[in-house]
Amino acid sequence: MSGGLTGKLETEQKYEVEPDFAMPDFSGLAGSGMAVPEIQLLVARYYDTGDLRLAAAGVTLRRRTGGQDAAWHLKLPVGGNTRREVHAPLGSGDEAVPAGLAELVTVWTDGRPLRPVATLETRRTAWRITGPGGEVLAEVADDLVTGHRDARPGSPGGREVASADLTWREVEVELVSGPPAILAAAGRRLRSAGARPSGSASKLSRVLSAPSS
Repeated sequence: MSGGLTGKLETEQKYEVEPDFAMPDFSGLAGSGMAVPEIQLLVARYYDTGDLRLAAAGVTLRRRTGGQDAAWHLKLPVGGNTRREVHAPLGSGDEAVPAGLAELVTVWTDGRPLRPVATLETRRTAWRITGPGGEVLAEVADDLVTGHRDARPGSPGGREVASADLTWREVEVELVSGPPAILAAAGRRLRSAGARPSGSASKLSRVLSAPSS
């Protein structure tokens, strides 16, 4: 990709869990093991048009700091649990949406400006499910999330409104180099422990559906 953009396919499953959920042991899945968990603090600012055209199309555009993949992320739907993810490097912190990413979403924005629409902070505990040779087959992320919708036009007279903070816990299982069967096996253990398939397509959609404060 040009303009400093890089990309990959992302396949993951999301689960809703209660605050006191006990994470099951994932070792032994198809002969796999578990690496020592890593704590990550992530902050993501999401961008969209004022009338949320990207969200309506299932597209997410964010600037995220923290963790191992701090960058601009654009996620485009492919089908099922898979999305195409395109990255651009971070700037100084007050930069505009990178031109390459803005160009990729013009089919949805139709010339409308992109602006911040939501902010999420996540305390992530990440486990790597590893194969016999130490290769990473999948990653399990236990996320404690706090997020709010940024101010936007929404009330009579055009006054800007924002949502109150939401806090919830969820678990994501993302395929890395392993077969899809790893996702299915991890999902069975999560459901047996009390997790439920997520009713929200993404963290962003959960925040955007929150009532205004």
